[in-house]
Amino acid sequence: MNDHTTPSLEITDVVLELGDGESRVRALDEVSLTVMPGEFAAIVGPSGSGKSSLLAIAGAMARPDRGTVHVHGTDVSKLSKSATTRFRLRNIGFVFQSGNLIPSLTAADQLRLAGRLAGDRHVDVETLLGSVGMAHRAKHRPGQLSGGERQRVGIARALVNTPSLLLVDEPTAALDRRRSHEVVALLADRAHNANVAVVMVTHDRDVLEHCDRIFEMVDGRLSVHALVN
Repeated sequence: MNDHTTPSLEITDVVLELGDGESRVRALDEVSLTVMPGEFAAIVGPSGSGKSSLLAIAGAMARPDRGTVHVHGTDVSKLSKSATTRFRLRNIGFVFQSGNLIPSLTAADQLRLAGRLAGDRHVDVETLLGSVGMAHRAKHRPGQLSGGERQRVGIARALVNTPSLLLVDEPTAALDRRRSHEVVALLADRAHNANVAVVMVTHDRDVLEHCDRIFEMVDGRLSVHALVN
């Protein structure tokens, strides 16, 4: 169980530049963000504003040019490449658009594979799938699931390593309004009841009612957009 006093994510004065020469751009410009365990934060903003870069930095997929990134107290920007990979597999969960599932694997096997990669060969698949309402579809492959069901399996897979931080990229992009609300409400439930910090990038402002805090990214700068609840 994650404690309530150490931030799950603490990004401080991060600068990230991309490209070379005259095409070099500042994707993140002095960005700071703190998300606590049990908190659900959304990041909105136009395409190209830096949202994906922020997720990459938060998930230790990229290193900042300046600033620090702490995930549950560990400065991931100072870890070696191999240590970063191990840390990411054991502490950070990712939910991608449309679930990003492996077509040949059943829902249960998606979770088992994620467990093996994280060093856990004894994943409680039934409980995890049950927590997202998908236990009855454990033997189905992605092609046999609806878009909303694939996202639910993707969320369960991201929770295999009991992460302190869950990063979610456009989870409703391929879903209708009802399924979008169901998926985002499920993410809110996982944040609040499993003590996981959830950071969601989205263009779908219709689902923001489920979030605790909302930030807006414009031209690489992050600001508080609104407070809810």
